[in-house]
Amino acid sequence: MKKKFAHILFIFLLLFVIACSEEDSEPHNPAINSDDSWVKLENGLELGKFNHINTSDPMEANIYILRIDPHLYQFILMNASAIQNGHKLTAKKWCEMYNLTAAINASMYQKDHKTSVSLMRTKNHINNSFISKDKTILAFHPKKAKDPIVKMIDRECDDFNLWKKRYGTLIQNIRMVSCKRKNVWSQQPEKWSIAAIGIDAKDRVLFIHSPAPYSTHSFINELLTIPIQITQAMYVEGGPETQLFIQSENHTFEFSGAHENELNGNPSTVRPIPNVIGIQKRTSVLK
Repeated sequence: MKKKFAHILFIFLLLFVIACSEEDSEPHNPAINSDDSWVKLENGLELGKFNHINTSDPMEANIYILRIDPHLYQFILMNASAIQNGHKLTAKKWCEMYNLTAAINASMYQKDHKTSVSLMRTKNHINNSFISKDKTILAFHPKKAKDPIVKMIDRECDDFNLWKKRYGTLIQNIRMVSCKRKNVWSQQPEKWSIAAIGIDAKDRVLFIHSPAPYSTHSFINELLTIPIQITQAMYVEGGPETQLFIQSENHTFEFSGAHENELNGNPSTVRPIPNVIGIQKRTSVLK
């Protein structure tokens, strides 16, 4: 009887100690609630909303991430330059006109308002053949089934001359998170809205948007901290041109951006952009 009582007393004390330690310890990231931050829109399509870690106004400082399973959704590069008499459109208009489930900026663009700043091509159209010094190239439309459906080529880790022959679509941009999962962006005083594309540990594609202005270096640190399992990321646009539009079966979302000095009572209107990466639901699931 004494042994049984002692055993019960030990369990009680153990539970008490665990409860006290949990109460006193600080969570890794008090602003984020594990996977509860994700809302399922459709099979293979989830929207996450995460608070910026360091912010004085959490109501206006959220990071929005669309998580996409490439086995269920195909990726499409849309270029105004590939369309006869093509013009810039907002991400919303790109989706509505071409039956896209979602769209995000494909890259920054040049003064002609059509040409990407560096390499951008599909198998049928070359928007820009120039290969810049930037380290990251998003590749999709693999020519062989054995290759990843979507691959973020990092020229520090991958042989670009080899990989570029294996994909129909290539889009070059500035690297944010390297193949070694490192923040490679220097800190700078300027802040702006950010649009980015990432890959997670399960090879899902992340369309990332921060409407609130942030320094890119600090923003990358947050992407590496919040529970999204990001492994690589590239920068696709900053400032008022940044946008992410989603039209799933039952939900519609539109996110746009601004420069730091444009958020004080002067919200920017959504600006048309010449190049977007869109997604469409596959007619059959890829294995």
